[in-house]
Amino acid sequence: MSQPSQQPQTQPQLQPVRLHVHIATQPGRGRDQIEAYERLAPLVRAEDGCLQYDLHQVVGDADRFVLVEHWASREALAAHDLAPHMVAAAATNSVFRAGPAQVVEIAAEPLA
Repeated sequence: MSQPSQQPQTQPQLQPVRLHVHIATQPGRGRDQIEAYERLAPLVRAEDGCLQYDLHQVVGDADRFVLVEHWASREALAAHDLAPHMVAAAATNSVFRAGPAQVVEIAAEPLA
């Protein structure tokens, strides 16, 4: 009796993910966002699949920011969202944020 042939296992294709996260703090609370980011960034940058995690302040507005994230795959981003330090950050960010962050996914490759 012959055994059924086994198909070779294929690895899921890794597709990078790029995000721009728009953050607004309550008036005068921009410094709180910067301090929270300074504590969080080393932990996030050490995560598997984190290629970039950089906070930029909007010119002319001390209470608005854009967080630029680049992940090796959707799986890495999903793991990041569940990391204990991210769960803790989500619980404390509401103290100084004006509302939920606006997450914009951009194409991994530029058009031109």
